[in-house]
Amino acid sequence: MSTAPKLDDGDPALKPAHIETSVPADSDRAASSSRGAKPWWYRLVSFLLLAGLAALSYATRDRWEPVLEGWIRPAAANRTKPRPPVVSIAEAKQDSIPQYINCLGTVTAFNSVTLKSRVDGELVEVAFQEGQMVQEGQLLARIDSRTFEASLNQAKGQLQRDLAALELARLNVDRSRNLPAGGALSEQERDELQAVYKQAQALVDVDRALVANAELQVAYCNIIAPISGRVGLRQVDQGNMIQASNPNGIVVITQLQPISVVFSIPQDEILRVQKQLSESSLVPVFAFDRTFQNQLAQGTLTAIDNQVDQTTGTLRLKATFENQESLLFPNQFVNIRLLVKQWSDAIVIPSSAVQRGADFQYVYVVQSDNETVDIAKVQVAFSEAGRSVISQGLKAGDRVVIEGTDKLQPKGMISLPGAGPKSR
Repeated sequence: MSTAPKLDDGDPALKPAHIETSVPADSDRAASSSRGAKPWWYRLVSFLLLAGLAALSYATRDRWEPVLEGWIRPAAANRTKPRPPVVSIAEAKQDSIPQYINCLGTVTAFNSVTLKSRVDGELVEVAFQEGQMVQEGQLLARIDSRTFEASLNQAKGQLQRDLAALELARLNVDRSRNLPAGGALSEQERDELQAVYKQAQALVDVDRALVANAELQVAYCNIIAPISGRVGLRQVDQGNMIQASNPNGIVVITQLQPISVVFSIPQDEILRVQKQLSESSLVPVFAFDRTFQNQLAQGTLTAIDNQVDQTTGTLRLKATFENQESLLFPNQFVNIRLLVKQWSDAIVIPSSAVQRGADFQYVYVVQSDNETVDIAKVQVAFSEAGRSVISQGLKAGDRVVIEGTDKLQPKGMISLPGAGPKSR
């Protein structure tokens, strides 16, 4: 049996080899970091060198101008410059223009009559068509008049009877007067004959009044138009019994020619209206439809109310229209234009040219070079239908910007329509 040889720990040759790792000491680490930092004299030299280069460049700048002219500046000049904003312009013109007050009005019939019967009876005839234009005195309806004609004949017969009695009384009085004094008749008998005669006269007067009343009742059976106008829808049909106390009546007639319109103006406009009335007795008034596009009629101002409505601060006015075409109907709402002033030789521009500043109004005026604009403060007298009357700040012939004002500024550049970019 063999045994393994025993290793002697004291023999150096038999000891295992070890790998040694070198760790730098603190002195070596400090030396390594000192090699990365620049010494102070190195930084000083670098600063002086850069300062010298800058001074040399400034001193020789004139020598580099040709280079800049030939290389950098032509390249910048070749770049496309932005075009000034394109605007639309209009010329201020001198014109005669009217000034109106616009308000809402209500058409009112000059006369409106509810046609009623004055007697009770059966409606036997309707002599009109609904919506028909009728003339004053025209027969519109008829009531059965036989009862009233009978009463008339009775009154006439009674009148004839009393006329005969009156004649007899008159003859008796005449005979009594022809008798000699102290004859067959006493004074009392003579007085009685005279009294009978006067009673007969009174009865005849009563009978004549009854006849006239009966004739009037017969006449009331024929209902005629009291005014000229248009009839509405009838309230009673033929064959019905009607009473004089019926509040609805038979039909309503409204006068359309002429016709009036009642409208209100603000109390601040009263002075203008009064001034226009003092200058001209006929103040034109125009009636338009709801859209203010179609003129319905033209009339004149005829009346002004005597007090201002405190709740609304307005004053009521009335205008009269001939209404020959019958375009105005009672209770219709219309737009009214009341002429308050006629401006002669006024400066007129489109309203879109007027701009509002903090406390003033202004416009952009195109200068004589056609390339720049400047602002001009203006005073607008009034604006109407897209036009503004300028009382101060412009003169005839000035050109103002009406489109593109949002991109403009005083002394700014502009481009007119159809003009290309300017070559510099």
